[in-house]
Amino acid sequence: MNTDAQLTERDPSPTPDQGPEQGSRFARCRGWAATLYRRPATLLALCLAFVLLLSALVAQPFLIPSSSMESTLQIGDRVLVNKLAYRFGGAPARGDVVVFDGRGSFVHREQGENPVTGLLRGAGAALGLAPSAGTDYVKRVIGIGGDHVTCCDKRGRIEVNGKPVSEAYLHPGDAPSSVDFDIVVPQGRLWVMGDHRARSSDSRDHLGDPGGGTVPVGKVIGRADLITWPVGRWRTLGAPGAADRIPAAAGPRG
Repeated sequence: MNTDAQLTERDPSPTPDQGPEQGSRFARCRGWAATLYRRPATLLALCLAFVLLLSALVAQPFLIPSSSMESTLQIGDRVLVNKLAYRFGGAPARGDVVVFDGRGSFVHREQGENPVTGLLRGAGAALGLAPSAGTDYVKRVIGIGGDHVTCCDKRGRIEVNGKPVSEAYLHPGDAPSSVDFDIVVPQGRLWVMGDHRARSSDSRDHLGDPGGGTVPVGKVIGRADLITWPVGRWRTLGAPGAADRIPAAAGPRG
């Protein structure tokens, strides 16, 4: 038998053409990626959607709009707000810098906004390019649920559960408070104040409102963990060590 005459022509391609339904998963993914690469607008839209989803669920940049937290935070700083900090059983602690929704505690009326303007502002805020809603605030937690917070002792210091608070973060020249107060923070709420006490509208300004100036824990958006911009001010925002020395609340007063 002449075997040379019986040779069958081989397909030079690495894999037979089996149609789009039969192509390898890798080939399909590569083709999808190539399509995106040729369509930059689609790629940009997907990247933007991913960033917005990350901002909504995990961490959001927050533009500092006022001087109420100076010198810790300055106007124009961008801080990264950790939205998972209190999501899985954690709770705000004394000394934490938090961002919260002030509706129902600091804001008691609805603020009307054009829907289109609101959408654009929300997208800009999610990217850290614009201030967030006028109902969002950034303050420092001074007292948590059950704490007895008073001002001021004979040396002008705020006391929490009878312990004077060492507030090294205060803006130079500021007194701890020019307003006297004496409050037991309800469970599930927070007493918050700005570091620039002379320019901060905080819990002290809402003593006569429902909740006595305290903020519901459920309204906390997240904890400010990091200054990300400008580059020269990059640093973390840990709670001051003095907060650890404050005694636990004695419990409900009878």
